[in-house]
Amino acid sequence: MLKTRIITAIFLIIGFLSLLFLASQMVWALTTLTVTLIAVWEWSNLIKLNQKQMLLNVLVALSIGMTFIFTDNMQPVPGVDWLRFELLFGILAIATVFWIFLAPAWLITRKKIHNKWMMATLGSLLLLATWIALIGLHHIGPWMLLAVLAAVWLADSAAYFAGKRFGRNKLAVEISPGKTWEGVAGAFVGVTIYGVVLCYYWQLNPWQIVGLWLIVLFSIMGDLFESLLKRQAGVKDSSQLLPGHGGILDRIDGLIPSLAITMFFIYLPIFINIAFPEAMMHG
Repeated sequence: MLKTRIITAIFLIIGFLSLLFLASQMVWALTTLTVTLIAVWEWSNLIKLNQKQMLLNVLVALSIGMTFIFTDNMQPVPGVDWLRFELLFGILAIATVFWIFLAPAWLITRKKIHNKWMMATLGSLLLLATWIALIGLHHIGPWMLLAVLAAVWLADSAAYFAGKRFGRNKLAVEISPGKTWEGVAGAFVGVTIYGVVLCYYWQLNPWQIVGLWLIVLFSIMGDLFESLLKRQAGVKDSSQLLPGHGGILDRIDGLIPSLAITMFFIYLPIFINIAFPEAMMHG
């Protein structure tokens, strides 16, 4: 199993880095949309939609994604169609509100929502918000996107090794018995060191480290939320698509909240400037 996991990881890393730095904006958008649609399919399966309902859910997400791609409004620029940007920002805002206010309460109560269409809509919105963030951050710069992704991956690895070595106190035993508070501490320590290195070499404001802490916090929340969905569905992995790694959702669960929230706060000043130009001028 470990050998299979390592081989899969190597292919994933090589493929991802090649795509990240060599692909055009269009190829990046289409490829990441394809991955997002697979995640929507897996989410649909976790909430027990039937095959026709799963297909419908994926087709709706595909239609929204293709509309954004072929209207060329994935990034706000001078002359952008305000309605399209408003929709993009709206999806990011909905995801941000969910992760900041609703997801924590959901994890505490561990409530199971039986309305399948409500859950299907929620999943599509959260995953489309993640996709929008992937497009937006890639447009800003591949290194910018990689820096955010690396923070989540580093936190996950540090949490694993710290938890394995020092783990005693369970974080959420009813949701994910393997996670510990010591693992959480390891994640924050690892990302803090990462942040110090970034600030030193990129000449960044040290306050950026606080932003990295928030990314870690929400990545843990995303991981727990997907674990809750899998526990309620009675499955170990979201699918068996990636040998040794489970499904797409299993690989991106920590990225779903962290990327969307990061992109929301990057777009927020642009939204305010467009929506309230007079206020900005007087400010």
